[in-house]
Amino acid sequence: MTTTAITNIGSLVTNDPALGDESPLGLLRDAAIVIDGDRIAWVGPTANAPAADDTVDAGGRAGIPGFVDSHSHLVFAGDRTQEFNARMSGRAYSAGGIRTTVAATRAATDEALEANLTHYLREALRQGTTTFETKSGYGLTVEDEARALRIAAQHTDEVTYLGAHIVPPDYADDPAGYVALVTGEMLDACAPYARWVDVFCEKGAFDGDQARAILTAGKAKGLHPRVHANQLSYGPGVQLAVELDAASADHCTHLTQQDVDALASGATVATLLPGAEFSTRAEWPDARRLLDAGVTVALSTDCNPGSSFTSSVPFCIALAVRDMKMTPDEAIWSATAGGAAALRRTDIGRITPGARADLALLDAPSHVHLAYRPGVPLVSDVWRQGKRCR
Repeated sequence: MTTTAITNIGSLVTNDPALGDESPLGLLRDAAIVIDGDRIAWVGPTANAPAADDTVDAGGRAGIPGFVDSHSHLVFAGDRTQEFNARMSGRAYSAGGIRTTVAATRAATDEALEANLTHYLREALRQGTTTFETKSGYGLTVEDEARALRIAAQHTDEVTYLGAHIVPPDYADDPAGYVALVTGEMLDACAPYARWVDVFCEKGAFDGDQARAILTAGKAKGLHPRVHANQLSYGPGVQLAVELDAASADHCTHLTQQDVDALASGATVATLLPGAEFSTRAEWPDARRLLDAGVTVALSTDCNPGSSFTSSVPFCIALAVRDMKMTPDEAIWSATAGGAAALRRTDIGRITPGARADLALLDAPSHVHLAYRPGVPLVSDVWRQGKRCR
């Protein structure tokens, strides 16, 4: 294996306070990184950088860990432009729109689903995303859920079984029968491809008792819980997530003080998805309230064709700073180390010796420009698992 030194990094976010200025970001000025294979071998001042086989001069650009997008829905087919257009013309968003994508996904070939998935993965990588989680949830039959996870597992280790996305039309009159399918035959077919089990705990989807049954069955099969919680209304999702030690409660838009206290006292990460609020004109999650309470917060895209059709973590960072009361430092941490925490990973989301060599250089002197210059494609170079991708 060859080694690569990236030198003259003007400002480096390491997310390791011991390496830099002792802030959560561990900022290091005039920094260098040495990559050995797929790992970070050394981090420190450029003047002290050890020799390497190859050298890349960052020219004063800022460096950041690769983004960790811990919530996406990328195995799908079809388009919901008409729904978005109607919603932007005044129609309120509801969970029912998922059924449109379910029909298109069921009709698509494996090859079409994989081509669509890889298209959006390349799009995300160009914008600095080096780790992503993705879910099933648009098949809602045993065969279609299993093939979605099988396709996803060829491209990421962070695969989530979301058979409990909605009750499909063919079970509209028998929701209990669908829960039995999700916790039985469908789970058996899907568990070999997944690391996580998820449920949309929401009015119009699955109530608290149904969600508990689904998550408990998944845990019995070795899958760890995640929860779509409290997106559209107040409900039991957050409390259930903490009770079952879910890695994350995702959305967290409508929270009681009891919900905030539960998150602050447990290990469950609150994953905020501002692309969904942007695309549905919904109320913004109050990130400031969560952060001030000591809750660990992640930022992710929720990339999906219905309610958040963006693969851009930088865009979500800008939204979080502008509309969710996060500071630029908090937002970049939440989109990197926070996402890693939501996946219960310690090898990603930071630039420190031993971590996976996932990082990006920005065409800017500071990570603050991700919020300061919204919509500008600032990511100029990306390394993923030690390989330079652009």
